[in-house]
Amino acid sequence: MRIVIITQNDPFYLKKNLEYLVTIIPKNCEIVGCIVDDVSQFGRKKSFIFKSIRTLQIFGVKFFTYYAIRFIKAKFENNSIRKFLAENKIEEIKLDKPINSDESIKKIKSFNPDLLVSILGGQIFKKKLINLCENGCINLHTSLLPKYRGMMPTFWVLKNNEKSTGVSVFFVDEGIDSGPIIVQEKFNIGNRTQAELIKFSKKKGMEAIAKAINLINEKKYKLMPNSEKDKSYYSFPTRKDVIDFKKLNKKFY
Repeated sequence: MRIVIITQNDPFYLKKNLEYLVTIIPKNCEIVGCIVDDVSQFGRKKSFIFKSIRTLQIFGVKFFTYYAIRFIKAKFENNSIRKFLAENKIEEIKLDKPINSDESIKKIKSFNPDLLVSILGGQIFKKKLINLCENGCINLHTSLLPKYRGMMPTFWVLKNNEKSTGVSVFFVDEGIDSGPIIVQEKFNIGNRTQAELIKFSKKKGMEAIAKAINLINEKKYKLMPNSEKDKSYYSFPTRKDVIDFKKLNKKFY
């Protein structure tokens, strides 16, 4: 099975997780291309300075400094998705138009993918893209869907004092984290910080993706409902949300 990954150039966690993923996907499956998007929580068209100021305003000086140092270190070590692609001889699919455009669909289709895998994909996919491959498009979300759809689920489960969370891999539809679920794994949060929870859930997510790919490849999957009735949705936190998070003695790192 030929796989195209849709992701973004996250400097903190993704390279190591993709390195893990390529070692655990079924042997008869191959990642033939990767789309690297630059979408962020504050929007593609916003400048790096704007995003930095907003992060500082919402999360505070300590958070900003911690991740600024990590960002610089990651850049110095070239801890990028593009380095991962070069090391694994995976071609980057460079799109000149939005991902849902006819031009982009044609370019992705030229790689003859059987399955699209979205990991940190930052855009809402339209029907033409979703239906491009025989096996559709799957996405990883680090929560127990239908709960905690939307942004930063690791922040919100900690802020809401949940005892457990998990990861879900689902078939993408035209909604937000709303498609039928292929694989779902639950685990206890324990006393993890948000950074520790992100790291742990990303690794569990790669294992769930590999499991979903194998089930799809062997046509053995059984879908679980992703109920609209039971859903909860969260957007990007405000400064007040961050203050409340800290009042609960939750830690970012």
